[in-house]
Amino acid sequence: MRYVTTLIALLAVASAIPAVAPARDNPGVQRSGTCAVGTATWKLKVKNDDGLLETEFEVDQNRNGRRWNVVLTRNGRVVFRGARVTKPPSGSFELNRRIANPAGRDRIVATARLVGGGGVCRGALTF
Repeated sequence: MRYVTTLIALLAVASAIPAVAPARDNPGVQRSGTCAVGTATWKLKVKNDDGLLETEFEVDQNRNGRRWNVVLTRNGRVVFRGARVTKPPSGSFELNRRIANPAGRDRIVATARLVGGGGVCRGALTF
């Protein structure tokens, strides 16, 4: 009898606890624009991901095999410096980085310079 009473009490308590809703999708912040290179465009996206900033920078030039030097900064400090090459089929490149996310607002700036001159793509956002 004691077992049945305990079971009923536990079921009553469990039914009174509200269900926890799953976390909402975190769309983050996204910006896009045109580059100072013909018809090239850029897109910069940032969102929280397990305590880090998931950062994605994309440049679409519609020309394959073009080399770009890329710098990614958070609050003025370089978090990535390297090169990327546009690839088929779209003639674009993508840079994905997960970077530290200390408390407070963050200014993310991504700059891509076409090697050999000819233009710059620069995207910035505050998260």
